[in-house]
Amino acid sequence: MTTASAASGASQEPVGPVDSSRVPRYAGPATFARLPRLDQVGTADVAVVGVPFDTGVSYRPGARFGGNAIREASRLLRPYNPAQDASPFALAQVADAGDIAANPFNINEAVETIEAAADDLLDTGARLMTLGGDHTIALPLLRSMAKKHGPVALLHFDAHLDTWDTYFGAEYTHGTPFRRAVEEGILDTSALSHVGTRGPLYGKKDLDDDEKMGFGIVTSADVMRRGVDEIADQLRQRIGDRPLYISIDIDVLDPAHAPGTGTPEAGGLTSRELLEILRGLSTCNLISADLVEVAPAYDHAEITSVAASHTAYELTTIMSRQIAAGRG
Repeated sequence: MTTASAASGASQEPVGPVDSSRVPRYAGPATFARLPRLDQVGTADVAVVGVPFDTGVSYRPGARFGGNAIREASRLLRPYNPAQDASPFALAQVADAGDIAANPFNINEAVETIEAAADDLLDTGARLMTLGGDHTIALPLLRSMAKKHGPVALLHFDAHLDTWDTYFGAEYTHGTPFRRAVEEGILDTSALSHVGTRGPLYGKKDLDDDEKMGFGIVTSADVMRRGVDEIADQLRQRIGDRPLYISIDIDVLDPAHAPGTGTPEAGGLTSRELLEILRGLSTCNLISADLVEVAPAYDHAEITSVAASHTAYELTTIMSRQIAAGRG
């Protein structure tokens, strides 16, 4: 029984996407995967929610427009996922919960707003698939997860560590969320991994500090040399059955696959590698996820938004399958 069914006390089939064989894909409002809005179905098992906030960026802005760009690109998604042999929108009620409106002029206030809104959505029993926005938003989301689940395991897909201390004295930025999360005790430090990191750092101390916080590192070169199956197996073993949160910065992909982002780095994953690693994590206890740093102003022919929409689709499929199986 899905969350929506449990709330009503009766068996209820999930409301799925608009039928693209009857209504052209380019017609109608751009909800994620053409799914119903949350207010149309009342409650959802998985709430896809946007956070149009990018005040925490250190280089190119524009990720505030990422959520809607992903929604537009997701018009091409179809209801059956052959890679996971699942129809996610028939297994669980997935709905578009709109956007969390956060103050673009005050980062601290925005962080508090995002946390409170995430608390409200989690209190309904939903899992979250959050579309950013910049990576600052991961911290308030993780705070909400920890209130519900205790300290959580984290897989962080990113070109960068995002465990720096401050930028210009600011504690809350897109480069600092996971240091803050470790300091606040909301992460399970026995089950933390970065995936896809690469590129220059400020110094070796960056890596030393990161290791002290408990993070393991799988670089993009590791993925290339060892292959996606071995990497997924390593990550599964590190995570075990702990409640898992996945945070994906789209710049984990090489700029050839995701030019539309604020801090691109050469030598990244292909979109195929990212999707295959995620599929290899389908047995993990995925409680929620975010996908951030899509900046459509720098995107060419929606390459980045398309990759992001498929990434969110795989994550949503994993959560829907687990909900249908009564897990989590």
